[in-house]
Amino acid sequence: MGQIVAGYDLMPESTEIDLDRVIALLPGIMPEGVEVIETKIAPVAFGLMKITAGFLIDDSDESIGSKLEEALLGIEGIDNAECVSSTVI
Repeated sequence: MGQIVAGYDLMPESTEIDLDRVIALLPGIMPEGVEVIETKIAPVAFGLMKITAGFLIDDSDESIGSKLEEALLGIEGIDNAECVSSTVI
């Protein structure tokens, strides 16, 4: 049993999505074994912004990655959630 630090990019459906609201929702929708450790709003292009988020993941559940992505994609206004980095600690 170990831990993983994973970075995700969360892309909104449009520029109209309130990304601060999405960030506020994150801690409450995390599956058991996942903790939000960092969030930031970053520019993409032409006024579009994304959320970069870091998570601390307990890897004792083999399906935790799928559960996390399912939770992220279930957020209203989020079109895509992509894991951009992961490190075992």
